[in-house]
Amino acid sequence: MNETADHALSPQDCLVMLMIAVSVSDQTIRTSELIKIENQVNTLPIFGQFDIDRITVLSKTVYDLFAHEDGLDALFGLVRENMPEKLNETAYALACDVAAADGTIREGELRLLEEIRDELNIDRLHAGAIERSARARHMTI
Repeated sequence: MNETADHALSPQDCLVMLMIAVSVSDQTIRTSELIKIENQVNTLPIFGQFDIDRITVLSKTVYDLFAHEDGLDALFGLVRENMPEKLNETAYALACDVAAADGTIREGELRLLEEIRDELNIDRLHAGAIERSARARHMTI
């Protein structure tokens, strides 16, 4: 299959894969989304020990998964197996930031965010706060 299948995924890998999934969810990967992912990986403490070169491998894994009808379910299965629940809100916040990075959250991104929220059991009140903070951080004049 691919290199990721030969190695267990780290929690950070799962976070990156969810961010990539949001970026590709509307069929167009925007530069602002890629920059957002790279900036998150380069600056957030959760990624302190993460090898940024893994992004290429993880991107290929997401593309390969999404080429199959049940790819999203497979992605969520990998996340459930390899990411502790305590990172669920972090994962959702990162996904929201990627969706908001270009100033417009498109329908495909909204649908995927809803599925991520449901899959990660994010409480509606917490989800609303996370979504609002992402909007506030990415507001333009």
